Amino acid sequence: MQHAPRPATRRDLQAVEEIVRAAYAPDVPRIGREPGPMLDDQGALIDEGRVHVVERDGVVQGVLVLIPQDDAMLLDNVAVAPAAQGSGLGRRMLEFAGRTAGDAGYTSIRLYTNEAMTGNIGLYSRMGYRETHRAGERGLRRVHMARRLA
Repeated sequence: MQHAPRPATRRDLQAVEEIVRAAYAPDVPRIGREPGPMLDDQGALIDEGRVHVVERDGVVQGVLVLIPQDDAMLLDNVAVAPAAQGSGLGRRMLEFAGRTAGDAGYTSIRLYTNEAMTGNIGLYSRMGYRETHRAGERGLRRVHMARRLA
């Protein structure tokens, strides 16, 4: 049984790190290096209360990182364990991210992804995100997207 996202704890650290690594590993050859989430200090993000996880049958299957900013909530990372990909979990986590941002008083949620990750861009577009701009940052070509919240 799959549960709603919950705040991650230090107990979840290994699972979070494994899911992020496994979810982003296929993108490394495409972009020529490890994407940002693979380099993030997941323990620090958990300690800051930024990470949510989703469990199915007692096993963490999804990771979501939300970072409050002045003008919008930043959806910094969404990662799904390979075994759970294609199950709709990513879409449910994106919906949760929007609700969480709205509940926190934000009128928009934003994200960025590498321009080579065309599947992600398509998913975000189907979820109501619109491209705002593209920029080269830290040697990566990023597509910035945002979604207005009701």
